[in-house]
Amino acid sequence: MAVLTYEYNGVLNIDKPSGWTSHDVVAWVRKTLKIKKIGHAGTLDPDATGVLVVCIGRATKLVEYLVGIDKEYEAVMRLGEATDTQDASGKVLEKKAFDSVGEEAVLNCFREMTGEISQVPPAYSAIKIGGVPSYKLARRGEEVSMPGRRVTIYGMTYIKREGPDLFFKVHCSKGTYVRTLCHDMGIRLGTAAHLYSLRRTRSGTFDIKDSVTLEKLSDDFNAGKIEQDLYGMDEAMTGFPSIDVDPEGEKNVVHGRPVFLSAGQRESLPAGEPVCLKNKNGRLIALGVLEGKNSNKIKVEKVLVQ
Repeated sequence: MAVLTYEYNGVLNIDKPSGWTSHDVVAWVRKTLKIKKIGHAGTLDPDATGVLVVCIGRATKLVEYLVGIDKEYEAVMRLGEATDTQDASGKVLEKKAFDSVGEEAVLNCFREMTGEISQVPPAYSAIKIGGVPSYKLARRGEEVSMPGRRVTIYGMTYIKREGPDLFFKVHCSKGTYVRTLCHDMGIRLGTAAHLYSLRRTRSGTFDIKDSVTLEKLSDDFNAGKIEQDLYGMDEAMTGFPSIDVDPEGEKNVVHGRPVFLSAGQRESLPAGEPVCLKNKNGRLIALGVLEGKNSNKIKVEKVLVQ
């Protein structure tokens, strides 16, 4: 059987199956591929399926950046019932009539909920309170007070309605709970609602059509073809701003020293955003951040080469 070594540093686009936690997938990949250095970029609830970005080897340094990319989902919202978890796994807390909810009302609700909104995440979530995941506190019957957070809904698309089930797509920022979105929309629509099913179809540049199942990943690994499932670090960071550094700059970067930009380079970069630093051959060698709005200095945060 093949053994994956640390000469492999890349990103996997895995189609997470239902019934698995994101941690379960990471543990399975770690055991199957016989690696230790691994992490995922963006949790999916156990019942949800779809794109789970998993980084291995030196690519684990990309996790904190890939977590922040936008996401797209296909969701089913069930009208008429609210649950304690805000999804289908929970206990029904309330039932309300929903027959009067028409397509026009739904479309108006979509428009009202588009843009920057405030969400109070569900108590049954992985958010930690005092170092303890809130879902563990909720399961123990402890009262959980979740702070609100600002998230952005870039757009929602109505697909169809079948009885109590409303099918739609949503494009949103990191940190968005589609469960909570459904719960809040149920209230706006004058009824109750919860998330019935969820499939992540895109995370940044990682699309569901290009994802790999766990079964195929195992088969490819045993056949010595795992490389065909791995995205290089350069490819994984497509979409992030980047600059090229000359050989002297590359020497500074690999030792963690800052990069100073020309006026032309500075104009194209947003302050405070991650910047990919590439050598003359186009290889991603480090990640940095522009220190301030009027600064021409990029602070190196992660060196990606040995």
